[in-house]
Amino acid sequence: MEFGEVVRRRRMVRNFDPDRPVPAEVRERILSNALHAPSAGFSQGWAFLVLEGADKERYWETAGVQPGREDWVTRLRRAPLLVLPFAHEQAYHDRYAEPDKNRSTWTAPYWYVDTGMASLLMLLTAVDEGLGACFVGLPVPRIPAIKAEFGVPAEFAPLGAIPIGYRAPDPRSPSLRRGRRPTSEVVHRGHWGQHTE
Repeated sequence: MEFGEVVRRRRMVRNFDPDRPVPAEVRERILSNALHAPSAGFSQGWAFLVLEGADKERYWETAGVQPGREDWVTRLRRAPLLVLPFAHEQAYHDRYAEPDKNRSTWTAPYWYVDTGMASLLMLLTAVDEGLGACFVGLPVPRIPAIKAEFGVPAEFAPLGAIPIGYRAPDPRSPSLRRGRRPTSEVVHRGHWGQHTE
């Protein structure tokens, strides 16, 4: 698929065909492509917890269901593959303490930025492979239990979860009624007040 087509087709898919597993070679391409994300200082302060089968079900049981979200979670649970991306802040402090960097402050927490970019590469690869995927947050009160259940070290911070699978009919998100903001509203050319194309 052409890159422009991948970008145009990328959307948050929230319902999956539970009877079609993600082939192992596709799963590995998705994970491998994530490692090509930009990384400040090539720190690579990310890690990914891959859950399938019974492990995936353990995640959903541990995460629980927020009242009023039952249908939404039921659809997400159908995804045969679930990837949890984690950011590792200390990897950046260690890397930037090295002689070729020697820096301890950043304009943004790049451990989150870089892990987010790796997550986006997974979403785009899923589209390129003919799959659907989405990025969802974790239930904050359940994060300690989720980390404990899967033995995640304390210094790794979760960004969210990425359910991946073959797309099934999905109700249209009401958020889409807002429409995509045009470049004329968000792109500033030469000066913040300049929006001309």
